[in-house]
Amino acid sequence: MGLLASLAVVVGALLAGGGIFAATNWMIQLNTGSSAEGQSGTVSNLTITAVASPAASNLLYPGGNGDVVVTISNPNPYPVTVTAVNLPTSTTYATRYTTSALTAGQAGCIASTPSDVVWNYATTTSGSSHTLTSALTVAASGQANNSLTVTLSKDATMTAATPTACENTYFSMPSLTCLTATGGAGSVTTSPAADSWTS
Repeated sequence: MGLLASLAVVVGALLAGGGIFAATNWMIQLNTGSSAEGQSGTVSNLTITAVASPAASNLLYPGGNGDVVVTISNPNPYPVTVTAVNLPTSTTYATRYTTSALTAGQAGCIASTPSDVVWNYATTTSGSSHTLTSALTVAASGQANNSLTVTLSKDATMTAATPTACENTYFSMPSLTCLTATGGAGSVTTSPAADSWTS
């Protein structure tokens, strides 16, 4: 009786093993409607800030064009590439200050006697789009080259009507109305960079 019991155990084990082997060769399919879930992140706006360093190489004078220096900050967890800017009107003037800190106004170069400093190629229509000579890719948040410092070469202009009081003055350019930008992978632009729009 003990021998028979032992044989039963051995045979049962062999059958179980055979059953496991057979099950691995069965074709398994999905039920209709099977799915998985993902979620997209939010998109945050870029920030452009006036800065004094590096100093502008091309300075403004009546009838001439000068450099504008900015930083572009990207709060997103991915790089963002800027390809164009949208400008305010050609009668939206820069504000004027005595130092690069842009805190104390320049006497005589005031709203009643406009600075006559505007973005170059601005038109009478607000929001005109101007393509950058080279696309600027700002690194993801927390990465090197974010913020990105950019010198916009000769993209400010001073009309011949600018008052004498605006001599030796620092200007805060009027806000851009918009940017053309896309998010995703890209070769990050090294800071400091130089760029411009030429029309």
